Amino acid sequence: MDLASQLRGCLSLAVPKKGRLHEQCLSLLKGADLVFRRKNRLDIAMVQKLPVVIVFLPAADIAKFVGDGNVDMGMTGEDMIAEAGVDGKVIRIAELGFGKCKLQVQVPQDDGPKTVEELVGGRIVTSFKTLAEKYFAEIDKRVLTEEELKEGKGTKIQYVSGSVEVACALGLADGVVDLVESGETMRAAGLHAISTILSTQAILIGNKHPSNPELVTKISSRILGVVASQKYVLLNYNIERVHLKQATLITPGRRAPTISPLEEGDWVEVQAMVLKDEVARKMDELQTVGAHDILVFNISNCRV
Repeated sequence: MDLASQLRGCLSLAVPKKGRLHEQCLSLLKGADLVFRRKNRLDIAMVQKLPVVIVFLPAADIAKFVGDGNVDMGMTGEDMIAEAGVDGKVIRIAELGFGKCKLQVQVPQDDGPKTVEELVGGRIVTSFKTLAEKYFAEIDKRVLTEEELKEGKGTKIQYVSGSVEVACALGLADGVVDLVESGETMRAAGLHAISTILSTQAILIGNKHPSNPELVTKISSRILGVVASQKYVLLNYNIERVHLKQATLITPGRRAPTISPLEEGDWVEVQAMVLKDEVARKMDELQTVGAHDILVFNISNCRV
């Protein structure tokens, strides 16, 4: 059966076939119960129980296939969407909370320029040619005269597909535009950042004219539930009603806390979703206002 036949009648969801977002996207699919079996050397897999096809594409191409093609949904970086020039052609369904990094202008640490203005007229190497050209075109307009621009004295942007960070050391560039996550690779190459073009993370996007809008909503809900379960825990505690207002200000929940009366006296049980990185502080504050039996439960999955 050819690719067109496999896609017919199915919702298509594109995920990165490799790279920094690949494993986390697969983890999201697993958590959303989008179970599939991918055969060796094939970039398409049928999901069990649902008419969904997973399509494995380079992360840089996903936004183009969703925005200009007929792929229904995709997971990729915000930087890839901007670089593909389809920002207004896709629906931004949700941020996925991983793959966070910055697209930055980097120069040699020891003897490089101190500002991006000093790079005007120089050589920039990047794998984000569209974004770099747009960014430096604005810088060039501020620094150069119209006559200088007409004479071609603007900044030169050159595309390379990989190993961008070594371009300065190997004499190909005066500066580079590249993604920075931890900064280790940048520092190892003797570079440092002097400007940030954009901050990015993985997001879920959709086609403006999906083949099955109801199924898009269902898959989106599942994926968002997994994302929420990774960010939140369920905080459970008992408190006297007289202190309830103070306590619910500490734990307002995503919508509102769940409050249940207890049989003993004027006590209530409260449950609320709390961000994982805030839970220790919230527990301390609850104890201060009189909460007892404060428990934390991990959320394996949810719908939000």
